Amino acid sequence: MKTIIFACIVSVALAAPQFQDPIAITRDERVDNGDGTFSYVFEADNGITAQAAGVQGSQGQSNIEGSYSYPLSDGSGFVEVRYVADENGFRAESPFLPTPHPTPAHVIELLRIAEEQRAAGITFEK
Repeated sequence: MKTIIFACIVSVALAAPQFQDPIAITRDERVDNGDGTFSYVFEADNGITAQAAGVQGSQGQSNIEGSYSYPLSDGSGFVEVRYVADENGFRAESPFLPTPHPTPAHVIELLRIAEEQRAAGITFEK
């Protein structure tokens, strides 16, 4: 019975969350003008950074332009993502973001043929 109790105590101790050292915030600047315009800059001592600025958009929204970066897990560099969010949606740019596969040449040719047929007034019944 003592072995079972000891095993339970050990398993509870091993299952306890493992805490990391706290990460210090080295810079945190925020400005909110209350009218949809704002800016912020954030930096942590582990290399994580973020910055953005917002202005009033044409449809009542805040248009935002910003970036964020964080260190790669192997320590070889940083991932940086730049983005814009406005009337045209959210658009992010970074060499680390996945991209769609290129359209195969035969599909491009088929699309060209279909466009020529549409221009010539050719239609197909369903």
